Amino acid sequence: MKRYILSNWWNMQILSVNIGQERPFDHTKPEKTSGIFKIPTLSPIEVSTNGLFGDGIVNTKNHGGVDQAVYVYGRPDYDAFEAELGYTLPNGIFGENLTISNLSSATFTIGDRLQIADVVLEVTAPRTPCESLNARMRDKQFVKRFFAADRPGFYCRVLGTGTVQTGDDVQYVPYHRPGIGISEAHRIMR
Repeated sequence: MKRYILSNWWNMQILSVNIGQERPFDHTKPEKTSGIFKIPTLSPIEVSTNGLFGDGIVNTKNHGGVDQAVYVYGRPDYDAFEAELGYTLPNGIFGENLTISNLSSATFTIGDRLQIADVVLEVTAPRTPCESLNARMRDKQFVKRFFAADRPGFYCRVLGTGTVQTGDDVQYVPYHRPGIGISEAHRIMR
């Protein structure tokens, strides 16, 4: 696997690798299901061009596929939500596959890359929340709050496959041309 030259090191680490399976939003409506209910795993997880092994994607029209194979969220973005909400949020509650330290999604650009050993992820788009997030947070207005906060995390395509696990170092590789920032893309998508 080709290693990319790093121009910056942000001292990032994977805090949790999160996977989930299809499950109902609400026990009263078992026909409405989602894969947003992710839980951290301590085992190394294989990452392919389609995402993390064992992770269920239910709404394949709007989620998953090679351009949304991995959803990444940063702990600083969680910290901001915790300050606003007044309670602790566990890693994975927003449905991300990787929770990463020192990663603030608003500072990223489409085309930036993250390298975790042999795994290379390329940022493709901000996350667009849906009713699954409302259900997960048990708040029918949470999607509006999530949009307003402008801390969406981002989807990635997988350029290099391998395994990831909690504690792995994450290296930042900036996009080599001017690009669209995650915050700018997020506002456009709203």
